[in-house]
Amino acid sequence: MAIVPALDLRPVPGEQPANVVPSNIEAEQALLGVMMYDNAAYERLSDQLQGRHFYEPFHQRLYSAIESHIRKGQLAEPILLAEEFKSDAAFQELGGVRYLADLYERAPPAANAPDYGRVIYDLALRRELIRIGGEILVEAQGADPDITARDQIEQAEQKLYGLAESGTASGGFVSFEHALTGAVSMAAEAYSRDGALAGLSTGLMDLDKQLGGLHPSDLLILAGRPSMGKTALATNIAFNVAKAYAWEPQPDGTRKTVNGGVVAFYSLEMSAEQLAMRILADASGVSGDKLRKGEIDASEFGRLRDAAIEIQEAPLYVDATGGLSIAKLTARARRLKRAVGLDLIVIDYLQLVTTDGGSAQGRVQEVSAITGGLKALAKELNVPVIALSQLSRQVENREDKKPQLSDLRESGSIEQDADAVMFVYREAYYLGRMEPREGTPEHMTWQEEMDKIAAVAEVIIGKQRHGPIGTVKLHFNSDTTRFGNLAREGRFDVR
Repeated sequence: MAIVPALDLRPVPGEQPANVVPSNIEAEQALLGVMMYDNAAYERLSDQLQGRHFYEPFHQRLYSAIESHIRKGQLAEPILLAEEFKSDAAFQELGGVRYLADLYERAPPAANAPDYGRVIYDLALRRELIRIGGEILVEAQGADPDITARDQIEQAEQKLYGLAESGTASGGFVSFEHALTGAVSMAAEAYSRDGALAGLSTGLMDLDKQLGGLHPSDLLILAGRPSMGKTALATNIAFNVAKAYAWEPQPDGTRKTVNGGVVAFYSLEMSAEQLAMRILADASGVSGDKLRKGEIDASEFGRLRDAAIEIQEAPLYVDATGGLSIAKLTARARRLKRAVGLDLIVIDYLQLVTTDGGSAQGRVQEVSAITGGLKALAKELNVPVIALSQLSRQVENREDKKPQLSDLRESGSIEQDADAVMFVYREAYYLGRMEPREGTPEHMTWQEEMDKIAAVAEVIIGKQRHGPIGTVKLHFNSDTTRFGNLAREGRFDVR
């Protein structure tokens, strides 16, 4: 049987036909023929192209079968592929093995494969755009009073973002083989990196070791009582990630992050300038208190200027909008990722995020909606999200001041949605408020104890979905509000 001719969907000159579905059967046939004739042509295709992007349903299945053979190191040619489709009605209707043989015999040069792939992918996106546009039109014309125009805009934006990122507006089911391939890729990346981290490095060795880095799609809660340093730690991590940012260009013109990352920092409590002041104190080593008061000398100002020049190019983007809703926060994160990329989101802090519905159903329900939204955002953008959280005052009423999961405000939903919950604890904060009268034996004992713990902070990991819980000790400089690696015997030995 001769090869099935493609449908002629070209418009008549001067006319714009309605309801013509964008597709190119000839391009699909040509690409499939090339891949069967020369399996190496598959390596030239963009990773974006998948079976679902083909218009003809049988072509979708055929592309997936060819891809599966090649990935397994098996030959993908007409005779072997025909065995997989013996019971496929569409395959038999098209002519069976004769159809595959015709595709094989009429295969164009392998050098053209990337061009055919780009055409197929582009037309698939156009079909999805038409579908999404139809849904937006129907929803906008609807009279459902429970869905506001603002809600419809957010939903439309989410669909368009999903289409731009993955070539499909809705995720749906994926095969276990596809999920397994992703898991193996993550393990391979971890194996190839220094320190065997699967995620982003926080810049703090002991914390990285306990967490395995910051993993894409994870929601991490960082909690603590006031003055414990949770904002300082989150700022340090954000700056460490941004400072280490490195990328390499991809064949399609995009950038692939190879180290560090682009960071979005939602500072709902402090202004962008206050946050920058903290980072500048950290980078320059000049006391943040002296910076605020202007009590710096020429030497310190020089260090400040040099540090500012060094760090100004770091891809750290700050949004200091107060009372930001979860919907607006999500929309802005999507836009930032589309514009410049995004590898980490930090939110300071959780209880200052709002919902469009307000607190009509109570604060616990509102926080539940927020944490659920943040977890969904982490999965949608495939980036880790660090959200800071307050602790209840019941910590102060206990003799042991170390925080626990039950100390989280509105703790039920936070515990449930978070992949990891961490607490910042500094014993020096409490011991410093118990200073005995100077000159007494008790004061000398107190001073000795303070000297031991003054520069030590603990990060208590109370929950970790993918690893062990435990306590990580860090160095803390109260002048520059900087967290660092704690010096230990043998860590910095010269070999």
